[in-house]
Amino acid sequence: MKPYIFIYCEGTDAKVIVVEKTKDKLKILKAASLEIVQPSADIDQGIKGLKIEGDDDLSLVGLNTSENNTNKEPSYSSLAIMNAALDGLKLNKSRFISVITEPSLYYHEVEGAPTTTSSRVTMQIADELQKQRNIVVDKENIGYVSLADKSYLSVFVSGEIECVKLINSLANYNGRKFYKIPAVKSAELSLAYYITKKEKFFPDDSSLIVYIGKDYSKLIFLKGRKLKHIGSTLDIGKSNLHTYDVYFSKILLEMENGGISSLDNIIVCGEDDSENLLLSFYGTFPEANVTKVDFKDLDITELPKDTKNILSSFCVPIAAAQDYFADLAGEHKGINLLPKYVIEQQKLLQFGWHGFAILPLLFVAAFLFTQKSLENNFMMKNLDSDIIKYQKLYDKNQAIINQISSLEGKINNFGRTQAILDSVSTGTLIWTRAANNISSFIKTKKNLWLTNVSLGSENRVKLEGYSLNKYVVTELAYSLRSAELKGVFFETLREKNSYKFTLSFDIANYNKALK
Repeated sequence: MKPYIFIYCEGTDAKVIVVEKTKDKLKILKAASLEIVQPSADIDQGIKGLKIEGDDDLSLVGLNTSENNTNKEPSYSSLAIMNAALDGLKLNKSRFISVITEPSLYYHEVEGAPTTTSSRVTMQIADELQKQRNIVVDKENIGYVSLADKSYLSVFVSGEIECVKLINSLANYNGRKFYKIPAVKSAELSLAYYITKKEKFFPDDSSLIVYIGKDYSKLIFLKGRKLKHIGSTLDIGKSNLHTYDVYFSKILLEMENGGISSLDNIIVCGEDDSENLLLSFYGTFPEANVTKVDFKDLDITELPKDTKNILSSFCVPIAAAQDYFADLAGEHKGINLLPKYVIEQQKLLQFGWHGFAILPLLFVAAFLFTQKSLENNFMMKNLDSDIIKYQKLYDKNQAIINQISSLEGKINNFGRTQAILDSVSTGTLIWTRAANNISSFIKTKKNLWLTNVSLGSENRVKLEGYSLNKYVVTELAYSLRSAELKGVFFETLREKNSYKFTLSFDIANYNKALK
């Protein structure tokens, strides 16, 4: 399968991951963090011809990043390091997906839910943007998602996208005109989709996703499993953050702007997901469940150990990959902001005068292909009739073989079945004793019930259930032989307080009867 390369551009920082879609999960083949610097004549002349080996440390720190340099093309050194990060891949066979955020894209909230077709909605958004914000946007460059308050959020791009320009510059560096770019994804919308897919939020939960970049941070608010509000980009990140209190004041301000009174869940990801940060959030929002993003749903066996330790810093391109492949599979309708000029650039045939010159040849070729197709269809019909005839004969023979196999199996399995029945009867008494022990206890307790009984490894029986009284769970553990109480968790069932418990015991303890 062809690899997919997701590039997230945020200022001068770029996160690159190489992804391969397998049957069960996404497999990350490579991951690299790059600093896209402005070109410097002295540095570029010195680095040309330099071959860089290895891709464990690909961060360019300390190179020329002067703001006075108005040339926005990435430097030769940046392209050399990015090319080294993707060493070993056939880039012309790969697919590049650009992941962008502000200022490459814009958000515009529209009141009221859309009541017409998608094309009509984007046309209405384009008219509204021109009237209210004096921005002319092609309707084909506009996407929208519904919000939790029954309005919807439009997202659009205008002008050239720097991240797409970076991919084209990499193609030019390798002597090609362009690389295939099938999609441009929104960082915030992809991250919101990925978190809501992973986490199980209640419909009334107010949740906050805090993404911490190197120089910037994002605040994304959710209501249940829907997007509620995207806060303004914060110009603070891991490299310029001196105190976590700055985050909290910004969060409270965005909560006020988004009409959010309290937070039930806070999910931290990005460059900083340290324990100190999580504890600081606990202290400021004591009623919220503060967690960081795990990546158990990914195959990261190909990554080096130091990259696995900072995998959270690649959460945006990872989220975009999940969003992109879920969209391809039809699991949800994602946003693709691929501009029209990129689509035109990547067309196989871009008709000019030479395109019209070959049109007569196309008609001749179509006639010859049609004639050949008709001949093949006639031959296929004759072959299909032969296949049907031989298939009927095969079915008859297969039915006879199945009858013979069934009789042989009954004869051969008689002795084996007898041995299995003998061994099962020995263990029946042990299970009877254990079941009697459990049922004797439960019939006296009206506030306890079991939801699952299973036999795990090493003959250990696992019991799961609920109780309205946590002390009854302890009594149940003591009533069983050498039982271990694995955990008791508080849950609300049908507006009643209950305790979910898990315990286990060794079934072999019931091999001997009680004296």
